[in-house]
Amino acid sequence: MDAQSIVTYKSTFDSIMHEILADDGSTMEVWYARELQSVCGYTRWENFATAINRAKESCKSQNIGVDDHFRDVTKTIPMPKGAQKEIDDVLLTRYACYLIAQNGDPKKEEIAFAQSYFAVQTRRAELIAERLQLQQRLEKREELRASEKRLSQNIYERGIKPEELPAAEDIKKVERRVAKEEKALGESQKLPKKK
Repeated sequence: MDAQSIVTYKSTFDSIMHEILADDGSTMEVWYARELQSVCGYTRWENFATAINRAKESCKSQNIGVDDHFRDVTKTIPMPKGAQKEIDDVLLTRYACYLIAQNGDPKKEEIAFAQSYFAVQTRRAELIAERLQLQQRLEKREELRASEKRLSQNIYERGIKPEELPAAEDIKKVERRVAKEEKALGESQKLPKKK
């Protein structure tokens, strides 16, 4: 496969990718099987449906929900003389496309490219997910650090020295004592009653 073919295949695969709104509100990349069929070098739907069914079986054998990655849909296509016809199609996740490519006809150059394309796309998505998890972890760590700093400041302001606390005094006792002291402070700093 030459460099020009790779560029052409990549732009073709990219052009048929669609984005939908996922349940969590984020966008999700999906492909329609009828569009993927021609890009993968299949002229007949029946032959491509065989690859789809093998991919579904592969998904089942791994105990992964088929409905989470393969969604049966219908499309309306224009017919001659202005008529329209409904045809079956399948909405596919990146993982479903990867499985289809793995179960497709390896003699087809398009399938060979699809195998690497979806493997790279999957890895790219994994890296993005790892990066997001790392970012969330860092944000939680920063929140914890700020919370611990506030707690240390409160303890210091109350004149409590953690190293001098008896071993049996746990954090709940300290919290109750701090709350009691705050209440006493609040009552002692009330404005005097009108005379």
